[in-house]
Amino acid sequence: MVMKKAILALADGRIFAGRSFGAEGETTGEVVFNTSMAGYQEVLTDPSYKGQIVTMTCPLIGNYGVNDEDIESPGPVVEGFIVKEACRFPSNWRSQKGIDQYLRDNGIVGIEGIDTRALTVHIRKHGAQQGVISTEDLDQDSLINKARSAPGMVGRDLVKLVTCPDSYKWEEGRWGLGTGYRKQEKVSAEKAPRFLVVAYDFGIKRNILRLLVDAGCDVMVVPAHTSYEQVLDLNPDGIFLSNGPGDPEGVGYAIKNITEFVGKRPVFGICLGHQLLALALGGKTYKLKFGHRGGNQPVMDLTTKKVEITTQNHGFAVDIDSIGGNMELTHINLNDNTVEGMRHKSLPLFSVQYHPESSPGPHDSRYLFDSFVTMMRDYRKGRG
Repeated sequence: MVMKKAILALADGRIFAGRSFGAEGETTGEVVFNTSMAGYQEVLTDPSYKGQIVTMTCPLIGNYGVNDEDIESPGPVVEGFIVKEACRFPSNWRSQKGIDQYLRDNGIVGIEGIDTRALTVHIRKHGAQQGVISTEDLDQDSLINKARSAPGMVGRDLVKLVTCPDSYKWEEGRWGLGTGYRKQEKVSAEKAPRFLVVAYDFGIKRNILRLLVDAGCDVMVVPAHTSYEQVLDLNPDGIFLSNGPGDPEGVGYAIKNITEFVGKRPVFGICLGHQLLALALGGKTYKLKFGHRGGNQPVMDLTTKKVEITTQNHGFAVDIDSIGGNMELTHINLNDNTVEGMRHKSLPLFSVQYHPESSPGPHDSRYLFDSFVTMMRDYRKGRG
């Protein structure tokens, strides 16, 4: 099979020549890397990757194919995909098609055959930066100029590109072998009483919603721009702030709404939701050099000293010292000591930077969904 040439150009002038796979064409985005060895379909469909070209550090991607169940949103959202080798002949009983065809079907431009280890080392040394993948324009100087002129992540509101257009009720629980996804009716019979949770969709992953259902929640998902008045009119037991893409400072309308919720309902935030909560409380966030992305990030729970291996996907972090005395640090990243979790000393709110819902990744942190339910139960008792 004759494969078309493709080029990856970075804004700092570094060039990687490889082969086209997936859709042909040209795409721009911030080039980042993910260290997960599996779960590429969940990565492709995680809305937090909007605006980014993702490099997988595992050298072989696609060996178990793709299917209609292992997705975290309606479809792929990455701007481009970079691998060392894309498997053309997947082998798995759940596989429905290969990754090359999957990317073609969804218009995602990919490049393979480059030294992804060298690219990852370059990003670690020089930082995540804008890049271009092209199968059309193979002029290196032209591509470098395109990468340099592409909009960066800082200050951009990418949430508006991935949030749902309308509110909807989520009723699906976790997947099980031989049973598929559990229906809420079955889960409800096991979990009583139920708690109404309004989940802000800043780019929410479906497994978050499934775990909320399994923890005992009736979940209403609302668009990112939904006002706090509309949410409070639903009289929820708790409010969930989801993950999402880009710079939290670019989502001012969300910060404003969250400010109004503080003290009025229990709040649980994940990833971008964690960052937005920090900003709503008067804190600051900052951009990391190359971010945390993968399913093997060690996090310590400072309350128990237990170490959890976590799934992460973020390029910004919270400055806990900027928030003030009411928030306390609960989790830190053991690789670089950045903030991974916080909670309020007196109000019912907490958040984490990592992804306790996994998909892909380990399940060490799923207890946090039960912690949210406990918080809502205590708050309901306190209200009488």
